[in-house]
Amino acid sequence: MKNLKIEIKWAIIFSLMSLLWMLLEKVSGLHGRYIDYHLYLTNLFAIPAIIVMVMALKDKKKNFYDGRMTYLQGLVSGIIISAMIALISLLTQWITSYVITPEYFPNVIKRSVEIGYYKSIVEAEAHFNYPNYARQGAIGALIMGAVTTAIAMIFIFTRNRKNILS
Repeated sequence: MKNLKIEIKWAIIFSLMSLLWMLLEKVSGLHGRYIDYHLYLTNLFAIPAIIVMVMALKDKKKNFYDGRMTYLQGLVSGIIISAMIALISLLTQWITSYVITPEYFPNVIKRSVEIGYYKSIVEAEAHFNYPNYARQGAIGALIMGAVTTAIAMIFIFTRNRKNILS
């Protein structure tokens, strides 16, 4: 558990940042009045998500590996953080769906049918619901976290003359 202290810390930081982002989306009207823009603007979350993951990996390198971390060590650490975020995302999605913005699903269901994205309310409800979003969020956190880590570690790992990708 002591070895995972940094990963736990950053998974919690990431999850709190996610909740703050959802609150920002709601306050800015993206879950109501400006819901048509939500599909595009929600993707901006990738920016703080990448920044937090890079900060986590740098923290692990500096404070656990004394500034010398291999690519594989960083990759493992990032995947562990991503798995923790994926697990916590079930709770953060519940908090988002039922506490922060319970009107989001009814609003997006109604609007997606109005603009013809879905043919019926039933079709839209099959997509826009907590279980579906929780599943997508957990899987997305794991995949995007692993991909972000794999790319970030190219720049973060400590280069060694013997084995450049060790």
